[in-house]
Amino acid sequence: MVQRATSGPRPSWWRAPAALLAGGLPAPVFPAPGWWWWAPFCLVPWLLLLRTAPSARRAALEGGLGGLGFMLAVHHWLMPSLHVFTLVLAALLGLAWAPWGMLARALLAGPGTAWRAVTAPAGVASGWLVIELVRSWQGLGGPWGLLGASQWQVGPALRLFPVGGVWLVSLLLVAVNTGLVVVAASPRARWATLAAGAAVAALATGAAAAAPRPVPAGRPARIAVVQPGVVPGAAQRFDRQERLTAGLAGRGAELVVWGESSVGFDLAARPDLAGRLAALSRRTGAELLVNVDARRRGRPGISKTSVLVGASGPAGPRYDKMRLVPFGEYVPARSLLGWATSVGRAAGEDRHPGTRQVVMETSGGVRAGPLVCFETAFPDLSRRLARAGAGLVVAQSSTSTFQQSWAPAQHASLAAVRAAESGRPVVHATLTGVSAVFDASGRPVGPRLGTDRSTTGLYEVRPASGSTAYVRFGDWAVYAAVVWLAVAGGVVAVRRVRGRGDR
Repeated sequence: MVQRATSGPRPSWWRAPAALLAGGLPAPVFPAPGWWWWAPFCLVPWLLLLRTAPSARRAALEGGLGGLGFMLAVHHWLMPSLHVFTLVLAALLGLAWAPWGMLARALLAGPGTAWRAVTAPAGVASGWLVIELVRSWQGLGGPWGLLGASQWQVGPALRLFPVGGVWLVSLLLVAVNTGLVVVAASPRARWATLAAGAAVAALATGAAAAAPRPVPAGRPARIAVVQPGVVPGAAQRFDRQERLTAGLAGRGAELVVWGESSVGFDLAARPDLAGRLAALSRRTGAELLVNVDARRRGRPGISKTSVLVGASGPAGPRYDKMRLVPFGEYVPARSLLGWATSVGRAAGEDRHPGTRQVVMETSGGVRAGPLVCFETAFPDLSRRLARAGAGLVVAQSSTSTFQQSWAPAQHASLAAVRAAESGRPVVHATLTGVSAVFDASGRPVGPRLGTDRSTTGLYEVRPASGSTAYVRFGDWAVYAAVVWLAVAGGVVAVRRVRGRGDR
């Protein structure tokens, strides 16, 4: 009788659900203020599982399942809007972690050595960073839930964001998680790992201390945020924002910021509303930055447009939102995926994106760069505004669909990351909360305005100039990760070719 050869012991039944669960464990680090302290440990269970995978194929499966768990846990609040399509998207994006699972197994399996103690954290972290880069493409959902962004309230991280952006912090977090796995599972490599970690920590500390910092640009500016709360109907929302803004008269505000979709009518077609806004500007002595979500006269489709309104009416350059929310504001490949509108709250009509960023200047000399909602998730947009001469960044947002989840708080926390990266204060104004303001180092300025509150906030903000290292050099941490993986892959390929030649 011929006995079939086996490739090794069959994996236990529990490994697949364990991978799904382990991938979801990083999710608690994202709510704000949240479990930020969990980030240096959140990947350890997943990495330990991948390390013991019986084969590379199994590691790819468990990497993909973990990626599915990660995407579902981080974006679970999308379920009311996308329903079953959330699962489809999470499964597709989770596939990006399949090769990462194979990489983690290759670098962590077997007995530890001093060389592995150095290369494993760098390799696993570089692989993770490439995944974050790929899924940050807007068509795949954008850079929401980048691991480094969870550290927005951690002092050392706030000093690293200006050096290499959110990418550098993600890289270091994954490296720390991997180092802990090496220390726990490979006693022979323990001291080498600790020594390498100490060297990296010293290097990061030195880089943060030596990195260029932004400098104050002129006098402080008084910026007001108007948050109307949950209001049914565009006309009622406009009326409430008008009343709240009128209450700011005599308080010295220079710029009043309304949230995303705060005006649901084309101001060119509604001169009465434009006149009311101009009257508000004269009454408060401040210019108003509003956001128009309406079909504009002479242009096809609907755009979300930031408009600066002064005492004489709308003036200066307008900004059309460039990075639209997939399914929320447009449906990718609508002819193929248009069925999503029948099972959730996907956009029935695609919004039209803008093509360029602008810097608006108030009569008092405040140079503000507007972003709209989802755009605060993209590191490059605030960096470009800083290079274009903006003294502060103003983000107009609306998260009313997700009020009962942690999405509004996490969205507000992204403003701290963008502020620290760009070295510019960020004013994050929403319709229904959370609204918040952060200074040029990413520290909070004044109190946050919580969800469902109808209120205003007045903040003293110091515009900044100059360039951080991240503004000057951009996504160098990503490039370093790609180079590391390319060099390491080349070395492995050369060794295999030589090994075959020696046989």
